[in-house]
Amino acid sequence: MQKIIPFLWFTDQAEEAVNFYTSIFKNSRITGITRMGDEVPGPKGKVMTATFQLAGQEFMALNGGPVEGFQFSGAISFFINCENQTEVDELWKKLTSDGGKEGQCGWLTDKFGVTWQIVPTALGELLGDKDPVKVQRVTHAMLQMKKLDIAVLKKAYDQA
Repeated sequence: MQKIIPFLWFTDQAEEAVNFYTSIFKNSRITGITRMGDEVPGPKGKVMTATFQLAGQEFMALNGGPVEGFQFSGAISFFINCENQTEVDELWKKLTSDGGKEGQCGWLTDKFGVTWQIVPTALGELLGDKDPVKVQRVTHAMLQMKKLDIAVLKKAYDQA
């Protein structure tokens, strides 16, 4: 059992969000759902909590209703290591669909307000170089982007 599980509070979109997320990531599934009944206030049959896995990582979602201060913000985000540009492009497109918003440097906010970082593993390798000039060029290139482009980052790295 995973010791620490991210817990997502939704006003009333937990089921829609869980279905959306599990449709996007490989090795993902819904592992449990509890629904509101006579003993729980709320619309009978509506999801109260859902447990699910995204790429093997456990999560929990709640339809907790509107509570001041319980909104998603970019102060907490989910960082996704992407192996190649195809994966970056695919996740970016899916997570920004239907009202998601692009952010700078590989950050985006999905239609539910959850923030994600879609980051190619190549970026860490390029930024980890011992040559500060190369790192500066890669950083400058990254700061100009919304969705990260591995080819552009490598071109900045390789400049003579």
